[in-house]
Amino acid sequence: MSIDLSDLNSDPRYTRRGGIHVPANTGETKWFSGDVYTVRLGAAATNGSIGIVEASVPPGSGPVAHTHADQDETFYLLSGELEFLDGDRIFTASAGDIVFIPRTIRHRFKNVGLHTAKMLFLYTPGGAENLFLEGGDEPEPGVAVQAWGPERFDERILGLFRKHGVEALPEDW
Repeated sequence: MSIDLSDLNSDPRYTRRGGIHVPANTGETKWFSGDVYTVRLGAAATNGSIGIVEASVPPGSGPVAHTHADQDETFYLLSGELEFLDGDRIFTASAGDIVFIPRTIRHRFKNVGLHTAKMLFLYTPGGAENLFLEGGDEPEPGVAVQAWGPERFDERILGLFRKHGVEALPEDW
């Protein structure tokens, strides 16, 4: 059997492109619930396949407990220590750990360490990352991100939660 290699430059199996390269330090950054979120790769760019967010979570910070109706969420901790709520179970994850939360499961994370925790989280399929882009605050250079109190969860933010299939299920307000 011989393979004709003369047409490789015109064969779409060899020439078709579809990959996405996201250079370091790129993406849209927002402050949301006291954390810094940078959407590195969103559903719009991946035909809805995935959303990838880079997060910096200051000590004591993290979102309210919530569920996602339509997305699974996977967390990869790059540095620091985060306490996770998974339904009614609480556990601590550290740098290098991966946490997977299936859709509809109540969850949250909270930085219980002394230093800012950094992680990537992935939504599959993508889309929930748009909540941060639509509801987050514009970062202010030279100013520390501020935690959100219950008053920030007004009808506009709760409406965005509903729009993106997120239900807030906090332990308390």
